[in-house]
Amino acid sequence: MLTVSNLSVQFGKRILFDEVNVTFTQGNCYGIIGANGAGKSTFLKILSGDIDPTSGHVSLEPGKRMSVLNQNHNMFDEYTVLETVMMGNKDLYEVKREMDELYLNYTDENADRIGELQIRFDEMDGWNAESAAATLLSNLGISEDFHYTPMGEMDAKLKVRVLLAQALFGNPDVLIMDEPTNDLDFETIAWLENFLAHYENTVLVVSHDRHFLDAVCTHVSDIDFGKINHYSGNYTFWYESSQLAAKQRAQQNKKAEEKKAELEEFIRRFSANVAKSKQATSRKKMIDKLKLDDIKPSSRRYPAIIFDTDREAGDQILNIEGLSASIDGEILFKDIDLNMAKGDKLVVISKDSRATTAFYEILNGNKQAESGKVEWGITTTQSYLPVENHEFFDNDLTLVDWLRQWAKTEEERDEVYVRGFLGKMIFSGEEALKTGRVLSGGEKVRCMLSRMMMMRANVLMLDEPTNHLDLESITAFNNTLKNFKGTILLTTHDHEFAQTVGTRILELTPNGAIDRYMTFDDYLDDPKVKELRAKMYS
Repeated sequence: MLTVSNLSVQFGKRILFDEVNVTFTQGNCYGIIGANGAGKSTFLKILSGDIDPTSGHVSLEPGKRMSVLNQNHNMFDEYTVLETVMMGNKDLYEVKREMDELYLNYTDENADRIGELQIRFDEMDGWNAESAAATLLSNLGISEDFHYTPMGEMDAKLKVRVLLAQALFGNPDVLIMDEPTNDLDFETIAWLENFLAHYENTVLVVSHDRHFLDAVCTHVSDIDFGKINHYSGNYTFWYESSQLAAKQRAQQNKKAEEKKAELEEFIRRFSANVAKSKQATSRKKMIDKLKLDDIKPSSRRYPAIIFDTDREAGDQILNIEGLSASIDGEILFKDIDLNMAKGDKLVVISKDSRATTAFYEILNGNKQAESGKVEWGITTTQSYLPVENHEFFDNDLTLVDWLRQWAKTEEERDEVYVRGFLGKMIFSGEEALKTGRVLSGGEKVRCMLSRMMMMRANVLMLDEPTNHLDLESITAFNNTLKNFKGTILLTTHDHEFAQTVGTRILELTPNGAIDRYMTFDDYLDDPKVKELRAKMYS
């Protein structure tokens, strides 16, 4: 379907891709993964023709159509929402546009041309195109009220959904998407997962959402050492198998037969889990065809995120009574009552992200509540990862001096200790002497996590902690939170995070709170909760 031949990309002295040869075939969904800076987005731009490679070429099978999720959110501001979606199929849209223009100036001379266009339009199923576009929009949460609204008047988060509908429109033969779940709620992501899991054409996707990758991918395409290798299976299979292969490589004395048996057992176990998964589709059965050769260790580095506590908290953690908050007269949440127990791992959600952020800011004394009271247990110590961290880096301190601010002992203030700490968080050598002002978003979050680790609090508050992090950091972070012995309050758009960490769900609405001891998946699937949610947001 799509072939990449002898592709090389070089920026200055830096070689991003070196003689890459890969083929993407019909019916498969490829999750493109790689460390930050490996070239994932660059590769997609080369495939879509936005960037030229240094050498080599990309060829799409003749007669096939490629569609790309547009990243320029203002490109279609003068068009209506429905028009924007239909522009996803350029050929069909051009035929329709020419027909409309000829109809406006109808003459005997252009009647023949209109007839030709009508035949082409009919072959493209053009007469059903508008209703198909409207259905896509509705499935993505854009109601009919907005279908004829100019894109320039649409909210930024809704624009993302329109552009997603544009990419999906008309059943393209090759679909290319870079971070398609950004700014989507869990329900819309679930719809997209289901759509792609049953999609019969070729899909290439870059995403930091592991649940999404697991639900849709038949293959992982790993960018490493300037090459791209395909591996059968989804992201979790790739991660676990690469970890197993790395462990086996380190076991020099282990016999080859024992290693082979261990790998075969791993494949059997994983295949059985996939078959039982509610996301299992016929496309995922290909995991049964896995070969041992598919399993190779990865060169990835995972940060050592480990949260220790100075003391164990008592039974009284957090008591909230009648808490309410608003912005400019608009109610974010009201009358929230909550009593947190020791060891609770609370996932705090809302359809309005301003509500969850206001909640954390009130708990940390950074914002005044409209009403109500917040009382922390006397044995608790808290550390907080805010969604915005700019103020922490508005200085010229090196990372060593920056992190030293949260040292508690003389030993922790020692440069060797601080550098060792930063090294575990993948700031090695000269990187430890950078200042906060020059850090990327992901590096800043890794610094904020280092700060939290130094504080050794027994209550962690995390507002969208996976923002800006790469898959390696997200995976390491997720694993450590599952094992954390203290109490957690967590807000995240990462489904896997919410499902594997949370033991209790608190949803903040303008009409009160929903509080349930259940997993995140159970919460989303529960009919009574669905009914209550609809009522609380009405």
